[in-house]
Amino acid sequence: MPTSQPVSTPETAPSRALAMSTVAFTVCFAVWTIFSIIGVRIKDELGLSETQFGLLVGAPILTGSLVRMMLGIWTDRYGGRLVYTATMLAAAVATFLLSWAQTYAQVLVAALGVGVAGGSFAVGVAYVSRFFPAERQGTALGIFGVGNVGAAVTKFLAPFVMVAWGWEVVAQVWAAALAVMAVVFWFTTGDDPVIRARRAGQAQRRSLASELEPLRNLQVWRFALYYFFVFGAFVALALWLPRYLIGVYGFDIRTAGMIGAIYSIPASVFRAYGGVLSDKAGARTVMYWTFAVSAICTLILSMPSVGPWTFVVVIFTLGFFMSLGKAAVYKHIPVYYPQNVGAVGGLVGMIGGLGGFVLPLAFGALKDLTGLWSSCFMALFVVVATSLAWMHLAIHRMETRARARAA
Repeated sequence: MPTSQPVSTPETAPSRALAMSTVAFTVCFAVWTIFSIIGVRIKDELGLSETQFGLLVGAPILTGSLVRMMLGIWTDRYGGRLVYTATMLAAAVATFLLSWAQTYAQVLVAALGVGVAGGSFAVGVAYVSRFFPAERQGTALGIFGVGNVGAAVTKFLAPFVMVAWGWEVVAQVWAAALAVMAVVFWFTTGDDPVIRARRAGQAQRRSLASELEPLRNLQVWRFALYYFFVFGAFVALALWLPRYLIGVYGFDIRTAGMIGAIYSIPASVFRAYGGVLSDKAGARTVMYWTFAVSAICTLILSMPSVGPWTFVVVIFTLGFFMSLGKAAVYKHIPVYYPQNVGAVGGLVGMIGGLGGFVLPLAFGALKDLTGLWSSCFMALFVVVATSLAWMHLAIHRMETRARARAA
């Protein structure tokens, strides 16, 4: 692969890196959530149970989650430009091979490969954050996180492609788009300031032990729980909603995809606004609002008698506040751990992504066990209530210690 750098100045490099990383993440996220649409057709063709369907849509999420910490560390050590490009190319190959799978086992194996696309988030966070000062990182990472809108892109476009030409063509087209994006990204971006400084002999690569040191802090795992809900539950619902809407309200796949996009778009686009709010009002305040409103929304949706229009309004509200929370969580990381964004951000992203894998499985199992479609929102209420309680207790302890030191 060529090593030439695109022509850019110190003034334009941050905006170029942010813009291209966001577009690349949008394409990656569209690929990562492809099973939210084609999984419905595969389920019918292979006669899968709800639990098997949950495992299928969750398989890419599992891979994309598990590789995040490793990719984040690699980004800190080798640079986001190289790691991002390689990640997209690997995911593109796996997505193309998916179109040739014929059995449930083969589809599952291919789905694990597709999941590499989800690891791009950890790469982008570590790469983009190095271009911006601390007071602007919330906004920058919030804009980058808008790439979550790729889930809505899949929900809008994939149903029409699938109905016209089959789910295999969806996989092939999405794979081609990702491969093209990898090439474009390589030739339109440059290395981050830290990598350039290392090449100039002005900085040295840190040891792996120092990269992993912050992971011993309980605070990091608390951030991970927050992200398990605001991101993991977002991914789980992005995957599960089309199937939910078909099962509960009898919508066809195209209508279910459109309504699913109504949830996905605010849960993605407003992440940039969440970054701005976190810079101005504080990430802690944003997290309080996120958890409080999300608890109310999931409690309402837990009621089996919710009508379709009420459902759409409440799920839109839930998606909006989740988007704010996703930005607020990642505002914390470069502030508390500026030298370990790759490792800490990778771990937090990994746990959040695992939520996107575990929760669809739980949704399917709860539906099979209880017969209630709304049981998935009962589970989410427990998660968000636990997160809110732990956050409040942790903040109370910190404030108590601060008062004691001041006294």
